[in-house]
Formats: sequence, C-alpha cells, structure tokens
Amino acid sequence: MTRLTMMLAGAGVASGLMVGTAPAARTSAVQMQVAGVAAAPGLDMRGSTGNPLAADSSILVQGGSLRTWSYRSPSVEQVQVVLSTEGRPLDADIELWQGPDNTPCKMRVYVENGQLRPFSAVVETPRGPNTIAIRNIGQIEFPLAANVVADNVDSPSAECLDTRMTIQGGALRTYPFDPSVDSVQVMLKTDGRPLNARIELLQGPNNNKQVIELYTEDGLDRPFFCILETPGSGNVVRVVNTAPVEFPMTAGVVPNSINQQMSYDAVLGGDVVLGGDAGW
Repeated sequence: MTRLTMMLAGAGVASGLMVGTAPAARTSAVQMQVAGVAAAPGLDMRGSTGNPLAADSSILVQGGSLRTWSYRSPSVEQVQVVLSTEGRPLDADIELWQGPDNTPCKMRVYVENGQLRPFSAVVETPRGPNTIAIRNIGQIEFPLAANVVADNVDSPSAECLDTRMTIQGGALRTYPFDPSVDSVQVMLKTDGRPLNARIELLQGPNNNKQVIELYTEDGLDRPFFCILETPGSGNVVRVVNTAPVEFPMTAGVVPNSINQQMSYDAVLGGDVVLGGDAGW
C-alpha cells in the first residue's frame, strides 16, 4: 500500500512538472516570434539557405543553382534585384512566383561584365505573398552575387515618365547617349495588356554588352523599370517590342547619372588631338 502511494505521488509530481513546463515552452516560442516581427515587421528576407539577409548583403549563387527570396507581407509592393559578378559574364533567370504555378513576371539577363555593368531592376510585387527566384544558368565557373531588397527601391524620374513614347508590336526604337552619361533609366509599360520586350545595351555594331528578355502578364499592374550602367562611349540602348502588333507598349529611356568631369573635359577639348599635328 505504501509502495502504491509512493508511485502515485511520483506520477503526480512528474505530471505536475510536465504541466508546469509546457506553458513556459509555448510562451518562449511566442516571445521569439514577436521579437522577430519587431525586428522586421511584415518582411521575411530569407534566402533558400534560411539565413536572414541584411539590407546590404549579397548571396553567392553558383552556376546552375537556384536561390529564392520570400516576402510574406502584402505591404511589400515592389522589390529591387541587383546582380553582379567579379568581372566575369553574368547569365541568369529571374522569376516572380505568386501562388502555385503562377509566374506573372520573368526575365532572362545576360551581361558581358557583371562588375563593370551590374544588373539592377525593380520588380512589382502587389498582393503578396511573393517569391523572387534567381537561377544562375551559367557554368559553374561563373558565380554571381545576388541581392534582393524591399526598402530604398529606385524609382523612375519625372523626366522618364513624361518622355515615354509608344512602340508598336514588332517595332524597335534606339536611344544613343553621350559618353558623359554613366547610367540610364529604362521604363516600360502597357495599358494593361501583356508586356514582351527585349532591352539591349550596345557599344559598337552588333556588340551586345547587356541583354534583357522580359515578360510581364500585365504591363500596367507590373511595369518594368531598370537602371543600365553605360560606361565609355558609343552606348546605344535598343528597345524591341517582341509582342504582336496588337500589344503596343510605351518606353521611357533617359539619362540617370552624368559624369560632370567628362562633360567638362569634352567642353575644353580634353587631351584629344585632331589631325595629329596640333601643337607642332
């Protein structure tokens, strides 16, 4: 009888300990979740590796691999994607995933030198949750650094919005720029129809330095905006509407930043010698 009483008492103590510890474990879990939300309210900036990303951090994407960034909050309406390399070519696929088997925006990006001309574009992400998927389709010898942020996103200037011109389906338009222009803004938009376009940065005849093949299911709800780096001289931006004639679009291409020192040297003549006999 005494042995049975001791067994029941022991079981009661054990069950009391279990009951006492369970709420504490649940409370600590809730506290951790609230602390995480307080640190980044409504924003889940995690790559496919599961490591939290800082606003200025990049993830190395090896050739042939895929990384994803998920944003669970519907308050995130646009994100900026920045891709670069250490000087090697850049070849990547960028997709926006919204729900199962739904890809409202995707683009193929090629850059001859990812250090001299890093890729930077803004992807519209209304009505979350959304996921940005970046796949490095280059060889394993060509890794790239990818960064996706939702704060301090670039936006088109008033000049870029006011100078948009219509490009009919199947047509193209070229925009040459002065050597003093260091970067260019490109804004593409439709009246609500699908957007299919190819953006090329050329430096010389048939010399593609950067190519972007773009698809957006709704060019009004999800317009495309990017900034192209244009170092050197002879830069021409060519925008091609690859959609049928029933799907026109508007394009605005204007300078983003200008090298004032180069402009000053051009006015003074710099160190350029014409004719080969100047100063003799």
